[in-house]
Order: sequence, then C-alpha cells, then structure tokens
Amino acid sequence: MTDKSTLLPQTLPNDETSLKYMLKLAAPMVVAHISLTIMQFVDRFMVSQLGTEELAAILPAGYVGFLPAAFATGVMTSVNTFVSQSLGRGDKRACSNYCWQAIYMGVAYSVVIVVIMWPAAPTIFKLLGHEPAVAAMEVIYLRIMLYVQILAVFVWASSQFFMGVHRPVVMMYSAIAGQIVNVVANYVLIFGKFGFPAMGIAGAGWGTFVGIAAGSAIRMAVFLIGDINTSFQSRHSLNIDFVKMKDLLKVGLPAGIGLMVNIALWGVILFGMVGRFGKEALAATSAVLSCVNVSVMPVVGLATALTAAVGKAIGEGKKDVAIKQTSVCLRIGLVYMGLIGLCLLLFRHGIMAFWSSDDTVIAFGIRIFVLAAIYQVFDAATLIYNGSLRGAGDTLWLAAVSAFGAIVVLGAGSLCIIKLFPELGALGPWTGATISIITVGLANRWRFKSNRWMRIDLFKRYGGEMPISDGATVE
Repeated sequence: MTDKSTLLPQTLPNDETSLKYMLKLAAPMVVAHISLTIMQFVDRFMVSQLGTEELAAILPAGYVGFLPAAFATGVMTSVNTFVSQSLGRGDKRACSNYCWQAIYMGVAYSVVIVVIMWPAAPTIFKLLGHEPAVAAMEVIYLRIMLYVQILAVFVWASSQFFMGVHRPVVMMYSAIAGQIVNVVANYVLIFGKFGFPAMGIAGAGWGTFVGIAAGSAIRMAVFLIGDINTSFQSRHSLNIDFVKMKDLLKVGLPAGIGLMVNIALWGVILFGMVGRFGKEALAATSAVLSCVNVSVMPVVGLATALTAAVGKAIGEGKKDVAIKQTSVCLRIGLVYMGLIGLCLLLFRHGIMAFWSSDDTVIAFGIRIFVLAAIYQVFDAATLIYNGSLRGAGDTLWLAAVSAFGAIVVLGAGSLCIIKLFPELGALGPWTGATISIITVGLANRWRFKSNRWMRIDLFKRYGGEMPISDGATVE
C-alpha cells in the first residue's frame, strides 16, 4: 500500500527502521530547528552588543514568556501524535481537523495569557529579584513576546500537522523564510537602520513578531491550498469538534505541563537561583544557554521526527518498528551530543570571549561550560525518549518526571547546594541543573525499556475499528 498523500514515501528507503530512513525523515526537521536556534543565537548576539544588562535581560525574559508558551506548544505536540496515528489508520480528513481544533484552542488560550501576564510583568521580575535596570528591560521584552505568541499558535499547530503527515519539508522552508525575515527585522529595529529608530531590546521583540508573522502566513497558505487541501480537505474540516479537542487535551495537557516544566520552568528556576549572584552571572548563563540551545536543536528535530514515525508505526500496529526506530535515533543523538560536549569543553574560553568583553562574565561562563559539557549525552537521551514516548501518547509520565526534575532536583536541590556549598556561587544552581538533566534522562530510559507505553490505545473509543471520516480516502 502506497500512501500518495505524503511527500516522502517515494524518496524514503523501504526499511522504516534503517538509519537512512530516519535521517531522511528527520533532515527537514533538523534544518528547521537549527535555523530557528541560529536565528535566536543571532538575535541574542545582537542584543549582547548593547551591553551586559541587555544580555542579562533577554534570556530570562524569554524563559518567563515561554512558560505559558511552552504549555501551549506541549499541547500542540499532541497534534503530531493524533495526526500521525490517524494517517497510519487511513483517516486523512481527521488529520487536518485535529490541526484546526488546536488552532481554535491555542488562539483563545494566548489571548487570555496576554490579558493576565501583560499587567503582571513588573511584579514577576521583581519577585525574581533581578536588578531594577535589568528588570525594566525584561518587562519590555516579555510584553512584546506575549503578542508574538498569538501568531505563533498558527506556526505551532501547522508545523505539528506537517510533521504528522510526514511532510517536514514544508515546515523546513517556511521556517527558514520566517527566520530570515526575523534576523533582518531585528538588525533594522535593534540598531535603527534604514531610517528606523534604534529600539534596543524592544527591537528584538518586534523583529521576532515580524518573523513569526511571515512564517505563520507561509505555513497556513500551504495548509489551505493545493494538494494538502485535496488530500486532507483542510478547507472543509474547519468544524469545531469537541471530541477531538478532548483527544488533544487528554494527551496534550500532560505534554504541555511536561514541556512547560522541563524547559520554561526549569529555565526560570535556574535564572532565579543564578540571579542571586548578580547580573554578570545572569549574562554568563544567558550566553551558555544560547550556545547549548543551538547545539541541541538537531536532536530536538530528530526527536520530533521520531514522534511522527512512532505514531505512524503504532497506528499501523507495528510497535516493534517503533522500538527499532527509537534505538536508531538514540545512537545518533548520543554520538552527536557527546561530540558537542567535547567541543564545549575544549573551546569554552573562545566561546565566552565571543559573547562578552566583561572579564567577570567570561570567568563565570568558562566554569559553567564544564557542567554544560557533562550533561550533553543525558540531554540527548531525555529528548529521544521524550519523542518516542510522546508518539505513543505516554505524556502523563513525561509530565511527572519533568516536574520532579525541575522542582525537586533543580529547585530544592539547588537551594541545598547553595546552603551547603556557598563557595560554589553561581555554579551551585548549575550543579543542580546538571543533576536534574541526568535524572530525567535515566528515568525516561527506564520508562521506555519497561514497555508500559505499549498498552496505551488513543483510539480505544472506536472499538478497534478504523475510523473513516466523510471524504477520507484509504489507499
């Protein structure tokens, strides 16, 4: 059976468990994620040219803004799960309808977040204890990013759809286009080029807004026209379906909580702890995380592709294939991240000199990079097993273990380290962060090896019958 609705079957190898198959499926996602982080890297480097306070402000503000956004993004990953499994079952119209349900819920959620967080922004950074000059910049950047998230809903939902139907190339090209627009807009608005006023850190926020607008417009245009509409009836599946919303929330809520805790809350806690040691420690942490975020993105892209591959395999009743696909991706991730860790360790002095001319910031960063290098391979395990378990719908486990790693290991653990070993300074919270990543990586490995995810049936309500929506085709 050949599914002509997807872009990739004619170019992918027949063996779905081969290294070549997974690399070809993941390649567009990897490129899209790398281009995104390069864009963010360039943005932050531009801001770093404004001074230590601006560098200290941009990433903490980004993490605070990503708290609600991470929840929404995590919920959106369930679109990939349901779309890929629906594709495997032959229900194509359901694929686009799931995407629409995510968009409806996402826009409503983002508007509510703007209403709540916009006036609360000054209080948030005051509670984090950051210096007044840094906090003022954080408020400006956060408020702009709240507006960005409304548009980003269309990017998140459509991207998960394209990944779920195995058309990652669409996401790749639209992501690159949007990110090029973003970088150009940032350069113009941050530094005041071509007659525009120099807006500083606010320019970075509005540049991101312009880039996200471009990316969302491209994705939605492709979603609504041409063979996507022909195959998946995207213009004819706009109906609100509360049953599908419930599906997405059942799997997506734990995923949203897990992503919010594992990335955003993890970052907020880390910056809250590091902030006790001054703006130089904050600036060094921003520089290190900016580099680490770039290096890890290929594995994030690989894990996202793995979610789609595992979901499709499970939808087709091939759980043994899902196991082999996970094993292939894990080997790739461990080798790659091991090499990245070695590079971070060897070149940490030069990297920090690139980011700052402040000797104190450089000294902090050099020591932090040692810990960042240590946890790279464990981060790879965390991401790959996350991708596989998410494809199976095992998101409740991911949420629980992420919460434990961020709140208990990083939060409570860092407080203990700071109290027991005050001489470590900013390295105390970073030690807690390293231990938390190692803990979550090992826990996710145990969960996958237990095979408990195999018992999950997301379409149990259909009684084992293949659901065929009106207008769907099975080939």
